[in-house]
Amino acid sequence: MNVEIINTGTELLLGDIVNTSFQLLARTLNDAGYNVLYQTTIGDNPGRLRQAIDIALSRVDIVITTGGLGPTRGDITAEIVAQCVGRPLVLSDWWYAKLKKDFEARHREMTETQRKMCLVPEGATVLNNPVGTAPGIAVWTPEHKLIVLLPGPPAETRGVFLEEVMPFLRKAYASQGVIHSRVLHLIGVTESYVAETLDDIIQSQTNPTVAIYARNGEIIIRITAKSAALEDAEALIAQEESLIRSRIGDAIYGVDYETLPETLGKALKAKNLTIAFAESCTGGLATSLMTDIPGSSEYLPGSIVSYCDRVKHEELGVPEETLEVHTAVSEETCRAMAEGVRARLRTDVGVSITGIAGPGGGTEDKPVGLVYIGCATKLGTVVRELRHRASRTTIKKRSAMRAMGLALEQVKKL
Repeated sequence: MNVEIINTGTELLLGDIVNTSFQLLARTLNDAGYNVLYQTTIGDNPGRLRQAIDIALSRVDIVITTGGLGPTRGDITAEIVAQCVGRPLVLSDWWYAKLKKDFEARHREMTETQRKMCLVPEGATVLNNPVGTAPGIAVWTPEHKLIVLLPGPPAETRGVFLEEVMPFLRKAYASQGVIHSRVLHLIGVTESYVAETLDDIIQSQTNPTVAIYARNGEIIIRITAKSAALEDAEALIAQEESLIRSRIGDAIYGVDYETLPETLGKALKAKNLTIAFAESCTGGLATSLMTDIPGSSEYLPGSIVSYCDRVKHEELGVPEETLEVHTAVSEETCRAMAEGVRARLRTDVGVSITGIAGPGGGTEDKPVGLVYIGCATKLGTVVRELRHRASRTTIKKRSAMRAMGLALEQVKKL
């Protein structure tokens, strides 16, 4: 099934709000075997929204909209979709009763304006919104194509989509078999290396299929299988995964939605180890990613952002001679930073990152994108040189990811 996602809201086009919902929708749909072929963003304009939906219906099987289901005059999605399918808007008695009860529980009176959120295209399926006041809506067109309407706030989009829409889709398209995916996450290898190593598998693929792509400093392999039953699809995927792991298993750190910080945190907890970071060019990014994981204080007591030489010397104990002779961006300084943060914060693992993120500051000997990452443990200190050709933000993200990857590699040896 081919899908187009239409995001509505003038605020998106003005850049006032970042569209964080598309990633969730696209990733979940693709993992379930749906092909997300198009993404369109439309302001709160009836004519342009109608045109966008008509175009989407001409080229895909499923259209999913986000936004425009609220109580204001600018919330026009349900009205426009009703026009597209040639049906009137009618009151959902179920949603009206639920919404009224919710308002009464909060000692608030439901207004006529808010009643607008209970109007849906005739014959539509109303989908529960566990965290908001506007429901999700699913409606079939006369040509038996599906339009799904989701509320715009990210928390509401997520709740309705995962709890209501995905089960609805599985049931609606059950007769067409099961499409199932498994995602492998790799660190420390390049996209070209993975593609070359798995080239014969990719060239001969039928079912399951294998796709490779790079994202945020890591490599993703998506294995997708189609079968009459989920168990059969999982068996096909397992066989292909086993073959892939036999060739590049050392580079695989996680599966599906598991992140590198989460995997590293689990490895540290399993061995009752602690970690600290000494960050220069990444400015605390690796630490921030690690602390995105709930409970990370159990294994990460702190870190040091040592952006200048003085802090590297005074807080991490990097010798002044090392900084003068080898400079801040060097294997020697990186080694001293890793060992210094491990000693100063009394952790089992010390990780360091120092480099030139650009766009300025590079030289012929030490160009922009040169980064050193290090990891110190009781077994010794390992330092690696990285050379990136990317924007400042991308260099920082890739360096943080590679540093966490190095840490995971060393933690496994402890």
